[in-house]
Amino acid sequence: MKNLGHRWPAAVGLAAAVFQLGTGVQRETVAVTLSVALLCYLGAAALGRPWVAWAGILGGSVVVVVSELAGLPWWSGVGLTALILVAVGVVGGVPRTALTWQTAAFVGYGGLVWAALVLSPRLGLALAGVALAAHAVWDVIHYRRNQVVARSLAEFCIVLDVPLGIGAIVLAITGS
Repeated sequence: MKNLGHRWPAAVGLAAAVFQLGTGVQRETVAVTLSVALLCYLGAAALGRPWVAWAGILGGSVVVVVSELAGLPWWSGVGLTALILVAVGVVGGVPRTALTWQTAAFVGYGGLVWAALVLSPRLGLALAGVALAAHAVWDVIHYRRNQVVARSLAEFCIVLDVPLGIGAIVLAITGS
């Protein structure tokens, strides 16, 4: 029972996944979830501070909301924020390897997010689900290495990404 207290990130991640699945999953919500996760990782790398990834959850969510309130597509605000983070990282002289890998991950997964948004809703939901579940591999790598992001954040993301991603795939296939 004592060790369960150390698993709070997993519990919070699972609760977030169950909440999203219970309130209705659409390609947009899954795409936003993955995009915010990408900003968390990129922000931590760009600022050279692993704890920033936790702050990135709130920060990325604010970017999505403010973009939409400004009449812009949420993904444009996410993309602009990513560009700013990369510029800050380059100017700030953070380790290039971490920044390069996180930028590449943002571009790769971001491309999948974009594709999911332009496909039909069901196919887009399936692709967003696959991309989110696949992002858990990225989370596991960072958890094991204990680099770039706080290990607790990687644990949280693993337990959020897998059930939500698989749930999105199942809902896309069944049409529920």
